[in-house]
Amino acid sequence: MSEIKKIEKVVLAYSGGLDTSVILKWLQDTYACEVVTFTADIGQGEELEPARAKAKQFGIKEIFVDDLREEFVRDFVFPMFRANAVYEGEYLLGTSIARPLIAKRQIEIARQTGADAVSHGATGKGNDQVRFELGYYALQPDIRVIAPWREWDLTSREKLLAYAESHGIPVEMKQKSGSPYSMDANLLHISYEGRALEDPAREADEAMWRWTASPENAPDQAEYLEIAYERGDIVALNGKRLSPANVLIELNRLGGKHGIGRLDLVENRYVGMKSRGCYETPGGAIMLKAHRAMESITLDRAVAHLKDELMPRYAELIYNGYWWSPERRMLQQMIDASQNNVNGSVRLKLYKGNVMVAGRSSASDSLFDAAVVTFEDDQGAYNQQDAAGFIKLNALRMRIATRLRTKKDVS
Repeated sequence: MSEIKKIEKVVLAYSGGLDTSVILKWLQDTYACEVVTFTADIGQGEELEPARAKAKQFGIKEIFVDDLREEFVRDFVFPMFRANAVYEGEYLLGTSIARPLIAKRQIEIARQTGADAVSHGATGKGNDQVRFELGYYALQPDIRVIAPWREWDLTSREKLLAYAESHGIPVEMKQKSGSPYSMDANLLHISYEGRALEDPAREADEAMWRWTASPENAPDQAEYLEIAYERGDIVALNGKRLSPANVLIELNRLGGKHGIGRLDLVENRYVGMKSRGCYETPGGAIMLKAHRAMESITLDRAVAHLKDELMPRYAELIYNGYWWSPERRMLQQMIDASQNNVNGSVRLKLYKGNVMVAGRSSASDSLFDAAVVTFEDDQGAYNQQDAAGFIKLNALRMRIATRLRTKKDVS
């Protein structure tokens, strides 16, 4: 216990829910330390001031409730979408990309308050413990980390509720009755895991989805959307300039209305197990489609293909918690450099779960040359006879190999 007593103050990532409320009291009792609470508003859509009030009930003196929505989209979501990052072909990394921001702000608060430790509510089975802690250590190598789920014996919801009752921790009725899912939400997505979803053969109940209309019930009339880009980032929707956070808020509204962005996925966690999760990422699904369309006319072919080759590695780094790693930073510099000419606009058609590209244009940076590609008279812009030599040179190695095989067969 000598090592435990050395901790004087800890910054807790605190939501005010059952888990982190129990953790707050457990930290006070187990470590006899001062607790600083930090609640991040990253667009989860919940009222956060009750978390402040609840922390005060525990006698917490230093309470941080920070609005990080603009920083989240500007400095984390937008850079990730410049890379067109998708994990395992489907997942748009909604939970993954929020963790490095929370870790960053926790470390900033630890320095500001003189805390010598940080704590989170992630379990020992999941990815989030890795994401948080890699972030902590990357930003402050000597920080102490307390992960209660790896230390205590409160291994079930029933034990958490019993602990809360025995220690006078107020628990809302909706928490006592329990949700059939473990949920996480921010401006980019909402996720659902656990309980009813632990059978991967069982279809998710329609009542589970909160952000999106079912495609069957989405409007029968398609809606068109114009998205303007500057250096790979969205700056305006339908001619109206918006801040990064407001861009995503509006795209979520439009995507949700048209049943866009639902995903049912069995993914490979970094800790080694497979897990089934369902996700709603309406705005993100629109962003990915639009950005690739914008790049299709503004990126050089080799640059675009190189980006696509590196994207799975970049996405895996984010999923596994390496946002603050030197290799992710290096890749980001390359990706950002590729976006200098990704300027223009994309027109999309939204209809019953689908995002369809209806047009794309760039007045200053389009590499699409109608004079070269036309099926009509190109006025000498492209000499079709040049293709014969091009094809023969590219076929040379295959012709040589076939001749060799033929000789062997004859002999």
